[in-house]
Amino acid sequence: MKKILTSSILLCILFLTGCIKNELTVFTSSAVEFDAATWNANAAGLTYPMMTRVPTFNAATPTSQPTITRTTTSVTLRVNLVGAQSSSDINFSYIVLTGESTAEAGTHFTLPSGIGTIPANSSFGLIRIDLVNTGVSSSTPKDLVLQLTDNSSIRASKNYAKVGLRISQL
Repeated sequence: MKKILTSSILLCILFLTGCIKNELTVFTSSAVEFDAATWNANAAGLTYPMMTRVPTFNAATPTSQPTITRTTTSVTLRVNLVGAQSSSDINFSYIVLTGESTAEAGTHFTLPSGIGTIPANSSFGLIRIDLVNTGVSSSTPKDLVLQLTDNSSIRASKNYAKVGLRISQL
């Protein structure tokens, strides 16, 4: 009886289990996205983060970063390349979402252009935003919302293409 039971269990194990062939998923295209320092948490009611502190790469703690104010001279955002590095420069595009931004170009900030560059053999590029000190103190902060856009060189990530900066006017 033990031989029959043992044989039955072994046959069940043999025939009721099997190998599942895992399909190897390989990401072969490329995209750009804002760095993780900017998208760790979306703002309440928004689908993107609203940054209130100057992003500092490799900061010890988030509170060690200074608050973005009208007296902050500039803010640099890092844009990551998702995919293989290229042997030539990759140009990416970005726009200011005027419908969601309360900050005005020339009054509260200046941007050099709507095109950034990821250098050859690199995985990231930078967008530098120069903030303008209006000299007028106000309790109402100004919001600047940037969005990466698709262009002929590369597409923008759907999930991490937007980021907001809240510029305190105090």
